Amino acid sequence: MVPVKSAAWLAAVACLVALALLCAAWELFLAPVKPGGSWLAAKALPLLAPLPGVLRARRYTFQWSTLLIWAYFAEGVTRAMSDRGPSVPLAALEIALALGYFVSAVAFLRERGDGA
Repeated sequence: MVPVKSAAWLAAVACLVALALLCAAWELFLAPVKPGGSWLAAKALPLLAPLPGVLRARRYTFQWSTLLIWAYFAEGVTRAMSDRGPSVPLAALEIALALGYFVSAVAFLRERGDGA
């Protein structure tokens, strides 16, 4: 495990892991599209791709993952506006975690200042 790099790095890791767990839990048992769970839980898998690089504080991973995270922000906004019931607060949480990751990742890249 990589030692803690900074508060921004720690926040980015926390938001990324929390978002992956939220996406899986949402579609498996919190508010699935179909009773009993849904294959939409697989939307959590792309969030695992940047995790090793983020844990190692790799600049390039932080850069491309800030682009990936906007898909989750967009899904959260779409579902917050169109869904009803327990999906609405889950969508709000997805929006918050996606924005939290983006802001933390950008802050981490700025504080590193190594050509980012």
